[in-house]
Amino acid sequence: MATFIAIVLAAVLTNNFITVKTYGICPFLGVSKKTSSAVGMGIAVTLVMAIATAVTYPLYTYVMLPLGIEFLEIIFFIFIIAALVQMIEKIIQKVSPTLYNAMGIYLPLITTNCAVLGVCELVIGDMSSIIGTATMNTGWAILYAVFAGLGFTLVMIIMSGLREKISCYNMPKALTGFPIAMITASIICMAFTVFSYIQLA
Repeated sequence: MATFIAIVLAAVLTNNFITVKTYGICPFLGVSKKTSSAVGMGIAVTLVMAIATAVTYPLYTYVMLPLGIEFLEIIFFIFIIAALVQMIEKIIQKVSPTLYNAMGIYLPLITTNCAVLGVCELVIGDMSSIIGTATMNTGWAILYAVFAGLGFTLVMIIMSGLREKISCYNMPKALTGFPIAMITASIICMAFTVFSYIQLA
């Protein structure tokens, strides 16, 4: 139970992929103008993270390591992520054309989203500071990926909500658009630093 709580807190709060690791900033700034598109992007990223980890972790652990080809991990991982993104893109296009159009170019860009590749790389590395004495396995890896995606989604929703509120006010010309978005993102990141004081041990 302690390992479960540590993984959830680490993935969502203390090691959040956007506010702490600064991964996935491109969709974070590009798709956070509206809450609906932010939620859609967050769900898509979470799905890709979970499925990609479910495929790449056992592939790396039980195939690549025994064969001594672990140095090819990034190439293999990117191919797997690209295939998953193409599949999810087609599904969203069929199920919700409105969401598909709202995401625009940022949906196929999940392929090169460093947050997705980052979670696949992170779970095959040293996770001892998060999972403690427990042994990393496929279950823990997928759990971490799911909650990392939910942490990504949480920050996307917070950012989109703030940007929607800000858009209702008359801003000075110098702050309109991207500058106020960067200031808002900086404040969110500073607010999340309070979670770094959570003791996971």
